Amino acid sequence: MTGATLERETGTNGRAAPRGRSRGTSDNGGVRGRAVGAVSNLVLVLIAALFSVPLLWVIFASLDPQATLSVQWPDPPSTENFRAVLNEETTFRPMWNSLVLCGGATAITVISSALAAYPLSRYQSRAKRPFLLTIIFATGLPITAVMIPVYAMFVQVNLIDSMFGAVLFLATSSLPYGMFLTKNFMDGVPKDLEESAWTEGASTMRTLWAIVLPLMRPGTAVVTIFTFVTMWGNFFVPFMLLLSPDKLPAAVSLYTFSSQYGQIAYGQLAAFSILYSLPVVVLYLLMGRRLGAGFAMTGGVKG
Repeated sequence: MTGATLERETGTNGRAAPRGRSRGTSDNGGVRGRAVGAVSNLVLVLIAALFSVPLLWVIFASLDPQATLSVQWPDPPSTENFRAVLNEETTFRPMWNSLVLCGGATAITVISSALAAYPLSRYQSRAKRPFLLTIIFATGLPITAVMIPVYAMFVQVNLIDSMFGAVLFLATSSLPYGMFLTKNFMDGVPKDLEESAWTEGASTMRTLWAIVLPLMRPGTAVVTIFTFVTMWGNFFVPFMLLLSPDKLPAAVSLYTFSSQYGQIAYGQLAAFSILYSLPVVVLYLLMGRRLGAGFAMTGGVKG
């Protein structure tokens, strides 16, 4: 008994010593993990601070009639810049054009993506994989690479300076990525629910609109937000296809607004930028709940 006790105390048993080293290694690992976490948090805070500087400049400059490129608190704050840009020519008409242009193209893209993604998700074909690879290639094709032939084609078919033509081209250019996203979300909807609806006499289109799309609302929200935001910030397409000043969207009027002065009015430019960002913020607020809701179909395949 004495020898066994001495052996355990001196760590010669072969099992007590490794436990001591394991605790030491665990302590060192915990300290190292906390250090890495602290450094990571510091880096993230620094990145957040760098990103917040331009946002602070926009907010402060919009309230400062004498705004410059410096980030400084307006003394005193004023709404003069907003009153200067809140008129039909500068803000209301370009914003309405942007809503018509981007809203119409987004609706066409979302509906077309759902109709095109359904057979890709539900049916098997030898051409499915090549078609998907073609879609992926089309998503990486830069829009500037096709604008010259598109412009020539629009001239021939008399769609230059046509809002309808610009809507169709924006929807077409966004369709490959929207179709790819929609197909991936649609793959997560169980086929058992569709088969149950078919046994009740529902058609394919009825099943798509009444069962599949309601269950993939988060995916539809993602496609809608991504498509709308991409179009809302698109400058090159409407700049090339729309010529009349009364048809230009806010993305293009923002450029003309900042270049029509010999010396840029930074305060008015910042005020217009805030107004220009509001539709995107509102869209996120309206559809943000669907993004975190998840697919509400877990209980539909049980029992």
